[in-house]
Amino acid sequence: MSEKYWPTGNEWVAIPTLRASDAAIESLNFLHMGLKGLVEVCGETGQAPLLQPIIRSQGCDLDLGPLTWRRTSYWIPAWSGQTNDLFCEGLVLAPIGERGFAVRLQIENLSATGLELQVGTQGVWHQTLQTINESKPLRGQAIVTESAWNQGIAFEYAGTQALFAFAPMFDQQPDILEVSQIGQHVHYTFLKNLTIQPGMKQTVIQYWGLGYEEVSAVTAAKEMLRHGFETLYQRSIDWLNQRVQKSRYAPVNSLMNTNLFFNLFYASGLTLDTEERVLVTSRSPRYYVSAAYWDRDSLLWSFPSMLLADAEMAREALDYVFTRQIRNVGIHSRFIDGTVLEPGFELDELCAPLLALDRYIRSSKDRKILKDARYANGIAKISRELTRWRHARLGLYETFLQPTDDEIVHPFLTYNNVLVWKTMQILADYSVDLPDFLPQGYEHYLAEASHVAAAIRQHCVKSYQGREIFAWSIDATGNWNVYDEPPGSLLLLPYLGFCEPGDPVYLNTVDVIRDPGYEYSFHGCIFAEIGCSHAPHPWVLSMANSLLSGRIEEFVNYLPDLKMDNGIACESVDEHTGESVTGDAFATCAGFLVYAMAQAFGLEA
Repeated sequence: MSEKYWPTGNEWVAIPTLRASDAAIESLNFLHMGLKGLVEVCGETGQAPLLQPIIRSQGCDLDLGPLTWRRTSYWIPAWSGQTNDLFCEGLVLAPIGERGFAVRLQIENLSATGLELQVGTQGVWHQTLQTINESKPLRGQAIVTESAWNQGIAFEYAGTQALFAFAPMFDQQPDILEVSQIGQHVHYTFLKNLTIQPGMKQTVIQYWGLGYEEVSAVTAAKEMLRHGFETLYQRSIDWLNQRVQKSRYAPVNSLMNTNLFFNLFYASGLTLDTEERVLVTSRSPRYYVSAAYWDRDSLLWSFPSMLLADAEMAREALDYVFTRQIRNVGIHSRFIDGTVLEPGFELDELCAPLLALDRYIRSSKDRKILKDARYANGIAKISRELTRWRHARLGLYETFLQPTDDEIVHPFLTYNNVLVWKTMQILADYSVDLPDFLPQGYEHYLAEASHVAAAIRQHCVKSYQGREIFAWSIDATGNWNVYDEPPGSLLLLPYLGFCEPGDPVYLNTVDVIRDPGYEYSFHGCIFAEIGCSHAPHPWVLSMANSLLSGRIEEFVNYLPDLKMDNGIACESVDEHTGESVTGDAFATCAGFLVYAMAQAFGLEA
């Protein structure tokens, strides 16, 4: 059976591989603008983890048996385990606003005699990776230094200059503090001797600070120590609880809020070196295209639930999009600094920033944002760029890549052109405020929206098995195909406002892609959601699409069996078990699933 994880983190540090089996932290990571992605600090794969909780008695490490896990405020992971003589509770806290994390171990003596124990952690810093879709070793130097700033040690990584550092501090100075370095591998053990009387509890807390170099790492740990664990814990709980979304259908609350916070902290974060908020597909290297930026993923999927939970964070996200990322808007994927990672034009990605901006303005009622020159110039750029992809005769807009990022079969996608229709309506609205940036004016954009809608009805509606349906894609010579992709599904046409849910053409289209004869319908399975050739299993994005298109009862029926990636959204699940099959730790998908649940089940006022 594959290992399960309980990811946690904050805006600075992500802990994606907190193991369910033994509460070990295999790795942690942070975002680094200069390195264009994630930096992973790792233990030895399959061997010693980066940090392992230890309870030692008479020289032997105790086995606490199968651990029991829970989350506080849907995000902070805690575990418990026991022997005949003791009960242990562990908690991993990445405090909101702090560059680092803390590990708390609390031991209760269940026996009738006193216990002599050594309690703390051990681990190995085995390698340091740069992760952008793939993880590759950095070629720097791991350094262990005695730091006068904490009367202890710090771990620093440097190339020609320091790149980052991390350092521990303790609520009680360890009795055993052992550090050894062999080449690039650093081993460490930090244990406190405890005498615990019958029925009593004792606690050991370690704080781990992260920084650009030694001093900043040590003082990040010292800052947490000075505040104290309870203050940091309560502050974090307060922050989380202020953003919790309570559905009127209580059974979805746990799934919804854990994925909400996974989206907030894993689809977004602050860079260590420039302290900028950036957006990524996922900060977990377990997702196969982690630590890079897609307009579609961040703005169509992640952004709606971010806006639900934290409008200020959503505004920071838009600032990032309309500054760092706007230069290459619509290009397949980019590094976090906005430069091109994977070339290839995607029409849905070109539309995504305006769709997110419009969502923000409608929510905040803040049209002053349009007067910001960064936004005005970005809006104008998207308008200009759109004209390049318009087919003069068809009046439709083409793309090079589909919403899965796979190459097209035919260049004109119905779903994508519905996004263009919606984008033209937004441009018409904004042209009133931006006559110097959108000189074509209101009537032009409104007319173009009408033309696109008519072109979709004229060219993208085809006769199939005696019924009219929306084709997935067409070309200019009459070719077309029946297909659907969860990342940009025809199921969403009413959600996007293009047609009514009862539109006969739409209903026929739904019937076709949910028919038992359609290869990716998974009709008759427990999880009868749409898949596609990119991942031929039911997609979690399709679950969100279904919720937004009214298939609520079906979701309720399979909800108790929906495992995904230990409760975190993934790309696709097994159609019979609900376990993740592809795309573990898919943070932007988590955001869209949250938004769909909130829309389908409603939120408490």
